[in-house]
Amino acid sequence: MVTIRFEWVEGADQALGLPDYASARAAGADLRANLADRGRLELAPGARALVPTGLRLAIPVGYEVQVRPRSGLALKHGITLPNSPGTIDSDYRGPLGVILQNTGEAAYTVTHGDRIAQMVVAPVVQAGFAVGSLDETDRGEGGFGSTGAA
Repeated sequence: MVTIRFEWVEGADQALGLPDYASARAAGADLRANLADRGRLELAPGARALVPTGLRLAIPVGYEVQVRPRSGLALKHGITLPNSPGTIDSDYRGPLGVILQNTGEAAYTVTHGDRIAQMVVAPVVQAGFAVGSLDETDRGEGGFGSTGAA
């Protein structure tokens, strides 16, 4: 098991708790809106906002945290993350915020404590890069639907 260490941002509502998994087999842990005024944030259609979680985190070397939309918010309200999945690198120590965007047709209100996104901890492999000849494959240069899959 990988351990992610957290610190609270000054003034954050610690009663909201740390991210947590909603079920025993969940891949993503829920992140909550931790609004400084403990109030609400309205997202008009087409608008986006950086929503604070009240947390800072330390991710072990060799891992990243991916921030992803919640499927229910996306389906029911058109609330998504425009940079999904957002990557948090293991050397970042700033506040954890979630960029929410309203792609729906109606305004959406984010309330203090709402579950707004999920975080997935994933291993990272850094590659080496080199210039050289490429091996041949059956697919070759075919792309964008070239395999016949719809």
